[in-house]
Amino acid sequence: MAAMQRRLVAIVHADLAGFTRLMESGETRTFRHLKTAQIEVWRPAIVQGGGRLVGTAGDAMLAEFGSAVTAVSAALDIQERMARFNETLDAAQQMNFRIGVHLGEVIVDDEHEDIFGDGVNIAARIEAVAEPGGIAVSRTVRDIAELGIDYAFVDGGEHRLKHVSRPVQIYHVRARAGASVRTTTSALPKATLRFHGSDLAGYPFGFELALDRLMTMRDGVVVGRDAGQCDVALVHSTVSRRHARLSFTADGIHIEDLGSTNGTWVNGLAARPGARLSVQAGAKLKIGEIELAFRQV
Repeated sequence: MAAMQRRLVAIVHADLAGFTRLMESGETRTFRHLKTAQIEVWRPAIVQGGGRLVGTAGDAMLAEFGSAVTAVSAALDIQERMARFNETLDAAQQMNFRIGVHLGEVIVDDEHEDIFGDGVNIAARIEAVAEPGGIAVSRTVRDIAELGIDYAFVDGGEHRLKHVSRPVQIYHVRARAGASVRTTTSALPKATLRFHGSDLAGYPFGFELALDRLMTMRDGVVVGRDAGQCDVALVHSTVSRRHARLSFTADGIHIEDLGSTNGTWVNGLAARPGARLSVQAGAKLKIGEIELAFRQV
């Protein structure tokens, strides 16, 4: 028996959303469209991205790449090509693939040119969390991959994935407002950012922001005591007139202190004036003496 080989790869796992419905409405037609998409969209995008199509099974596809950067780039290329491919189909026949991307170690079966292991399993679970026509990636991929100005990573929160013992932080890849690209999920996410809590005396404070609004505000959202100078007002004696700024970049949601008197913290870590701290789902913010829990819904 040949020695077992392992290697670190970026794994792209995909399947077709609504496959059963499409097959019920026309097996032969759906099969023909699926094979055409594999030949005209998937294979050339993977090859041009320097990857390898490991295999197909029904409506699922598995590919490997030498880096997370090229894997995400190829996934975006696939979704852009699929948007053009779907223009040739009737609305009820259009094909929207979910794509999951993960960086992990795999076991290599050279004889059958296949890959196995936790890396593949996690990529498949991440794909199941992606929206139809969308791309979801693990935090490992998000920390390494870079996106062009037309796209951004959106924090999808921590997930308990089936048959995966540890929680996995997931990010969705979305097109920015006004982007020149077109995918099957090019609209901005309709998510709400909720910051709710209280001061040390127990008096309630909080505010909410629409994620799509934050993504389109180049200068971010200023939080402070003075409603005339801020986008969000927290009227409290320990909050400065212009206290902190929330912003959205390709790396996600951030907060920076604006030279406040009583400081800004994220999970107990102090934000220095002018330096951004990442704010992820489940984070605890402290603005002056107001403590806020952050959720994305």
